[in-house]
Amino acid sequence: MELRHLGRTGLRVSRIGLGTLTWGRDTDEGDAAEQLKTFWEAGGTLIDTADVYADGAAEYLLGQLMEDLVPRRDLVIATKSGSVPDPDRRFDGSRGHLLDALDASLERLGTDHVDLWQIHAFDPHTPVEETLQAVDIAVTSGRARYAGVSNFCGWQLARAATWQLAAPGVRTRLASTQMEYSLLQRGIEREVLPAALDLGIGVLPSSPLGRGVLTGKYRHTTPADSRGASEHLAPFVAPYLDETAGRVVDAVATAADGLATTALKVALAWVRDRPGVVAPIVGARTAQQLRAALSVESLTLPDEIFRALDDVSAPVHRYPDQDWSTL
Repeated sequence: MELRHLGRTGLRVSRIGLGTLTWGRDTDEGDAAEQLKTFWEAGGTLIDTADVYADGAAEYLLGQLMEDLVPRRDLVIATKSGSVPDPDRRFDGSRGHLLDALDASLERLGTDHVDLWQIHAFDPHTPVEETLQAVDIAVTSGRARYAGVSNFCGWQLARAATWQLAAPGVRTRLASTQMEYSLLQRGIEREVLPAALDLGIGVLPSSPLGRGVLTGKYRHTTPADSRGASEHLAPFVAPYLDETAGRVVDAVATAADGLATTALKVALAWVRDRPGVVAPIVGARTAQQLRAALSVESLTLPDEIFRALDDVSAPVHRYPDQDWSTL
């Protein structure tokens, strides 16, 4: 699999990443092992997880598989910290919480460092300077090799990155930002993507298949074994089952028919090759689904298909993104 640099760093990662959101909960040890082996044998390196996935079970399972199945040195392990099970405060970006959470992640993963440590979301109750000081401590202490953020909007990303550049004694720079991005969710193109491109921060799209909807599996019904039928994930899929999404899904299916390929590969190739994107993070229920996604390596969309999909899925961004004098 082709490798890409993560932002303006020397770290190279596979241009498709493997997500572990369901590991330890909907994906058992046997299925997770088969996915990891399939991914590794295809040349995949980037594995994305988080301390809250299955309440830590995803990290623990990944740690067990690295010990028994795939060499740690062959993988780029990315995890996240900051989410907390508190209905009054969903995210905790304090230095104490973040560093404790990172240490707990390392113990579950059975490793002395992660390759990429990501702040799971912006915490409005903690000064961003404190959060970023924790990031610097993690990197300079060797517990993390590189750092990134997740779910930061445009001004939050820009503020964090520019503070790092200006703060005396801070050596760590953000390498990545992980955000939902697909033909059904192009909101990051408004501010996040331009900021990331300007700052040299690599984009790691999550849910690049529109939470599974872009594969076309929900065009006529909700399969019983799909995430849309899952007790945990049905509310996650539901927002993309409306009429607007349906038109985009139909366009992807038409493009796939014209190219003699699958809707999954068309949708994934589109987001993989957007400017600024390093590696879409793909979550699969089975190894068979993962193999289907990894087969996108052989597909590059023709320019006319790329433009047609751009047009049919274009978000409405007017003022101030367009010239205000023409509105």
